[in-house]
Amino acid sequence: MTETQARKPRPRRTFSAFGDVRRMPSEYEIVTHAQNWTLRQNRAATFEQNPSSVANLWFLAYRDNSPLKAGNWDAFRDPDALTYKAYVNLQAEAETRMGGVLEAHAGAGADAALAAGQVALLGQLFTPARYLYHGFQQVEAYIGFMAPSSYITNAAAFATADFLRRVTTVAYRTRELQLARPESGIGVAERSLWEDHEGWQPARKAVEYALVSYDWAEAFTALNLVLAPTLEDVLLTQLGLAAKTGGDVLTWLITSFLAEDTRRRGRWSRALADLAVTQRPDNRAVLAKWAGRWSALADEAALGLGTFLEAAAGIPAADVAARARAARERFLGGLFEDGTAQAG
Repeated sequence: MTETQARKPRPRRTFSAFGDVRRMPSEYEIVTHAQNWTLRQNRAATFEQNPSSVANLWFLAYRDNSPLKAGNWDAFRDPDALTYKAYVNLQAEAETRMGGVLEAHAGAGADAALAAGQVALLGQLFTPARYLYHGFQQVEAYIGFMAPSSYITNAAAFATADFLRRVTTVAYRTRELQLARPESGIGVAERSLWEDHEGWQPARKAVEYALVSYDWAEAFTALNLVLAPTLEDVLLTQLGLAAKTGGDVLTWLITSFLAEDTRRRGRWSRALADLAVTQRPDNRAVLAKWAGRWSALADEAALGLGTFLEAAAGIPAADVAARARAARERFLGGLFEDGTAQAG
């Protein structure tokens, strides 16, 4: 009887970390997969130190023991499949467009020609927004730092950079407006508006609460699923349209360009939420509870910001808040319903 010789095992490929896959991973997957050292296999704790150290207990409490759980967070994929190289190239092109528009309007003396009411609106709603955006940037960075997968970490890191871009863009425009319209108070009044004006206090309250939401998934829900979709509708969409109506084409263009970052963040944020409820249907209740809590803060903040549009553009603050709430509800549509979550 002839014995069948045992088959030699196939040599392991360089992408064996993905398991027994039947296809070559994409460049995006190769440079993103398993890049978070704190999530290494067979670890006794997050960091190589006493498991009861403050850092290890922090990650244990606010990442590993988060109420939002999934069978495999590494199954998440950024719909845009961004890598560092792709992100840099994407934003280099975006900044070229932004820079061209800024240069053209500066050369035409557009700021000097703006109506006083439009300048007042910018000084009350646009230029102080850099404080809110900086808070958003910090929360997004925390989400990436604490995330349970390098696929989420990378997406949040690029979104953090988007918020930094937004802060610098608003700061640049603040200085331009200050030079062109020194009588407006732009460039010197923003901090007091942010800290003291009643129209800004609900937004300040919301972002400061988000900054102390230590559970990574609640922070993600607070910012990416609720606060940003709501308040960006006011600060980008509605402000942009009001500016265009008031003859300020530059602000409309800037908000339109920055909204591209918002849409990209929205795509991966919704994809991550859908993954969570698809892998573990119980997550729907977890997200719904958090979203309900943060939606109340977001609606209050949108109403406060709406008072500036009401005073300058005649748009009732209640209408501003209603439109912002509708934008958020469209974004979250289907997420909390029974069955497979569908992208909004």
